[in-house]
Amino acid sequence: MDAVIKGLLLGLFLAVSVGPTLFAVIQYSLNHNYKAGLAFVLGVSISDIMYVTVANVASRWLEALNQFKYQIGIAGAIILMFVGGAGIIKKYKPVRPSSEKTIISGGHYFRIWLSGFIINTINPGVIITWLAAVTATATGSTTTYRIVLFGTCLGLILSIDFLKVFLADVIGRKLTPRRIMYLQKTSAICIFLIGIALLLETVFS
Repeated sequence: MDAVIKGLLLGLFLAVSVGPTLFAVIQYSLNHNYKAGLAFVLGVSISDIMYVTVANVASRWLEALNQFKYQIGIAGAIILMFVGGAGIIKKYKPVRPSSEKTIISGGHYFRIWLSGFIINTINPGVIITWLAAVTATATGSTTTYRIVLFGTCLGLILSIDFLKVFLADVIGRKLTPRRIMYLQKTSAICIFLIGIALLLETVFS
């Protein structure tokens, strides 16, 4: 039960985080059709599964890094604070998704899927989050516990992403350029605050 709750909380945080994937899902769904949005989401999901699988397979190595947890905690906090700070001071020029649909063929769906996979794979926020989550459960947890936790997490993320696709029209109308800017700024502030919290926890724990 504890693994399910933690998986739901982690999945909810990742699913509602404002990043490039949110706007890409809306863009593809509005400009093409819901199938294009689903193809992008599946690419993102496969990337997440890859990271979780690789990180858990390497969990023994992550356990060996436990003796360096102070240094890792400081480095992770600095990275989060840097990423969040950069997002706070960055000037955004958001473009509202177009409502004009374009007809696409079968080959385009694979390219859309691939773009979802690549965008998520090279996203430093995704890398940091999954490594942090796996590292936190690497010590003292069973294989079953991790399967339930990350399975619940990934399932919730995929379900919410599917929901974003089918609600793209509604979300697209709500996301004015100003609101997009506010959401991105809020997300950056949250990342920065998480970095500060990690720094304080590492220093004083």
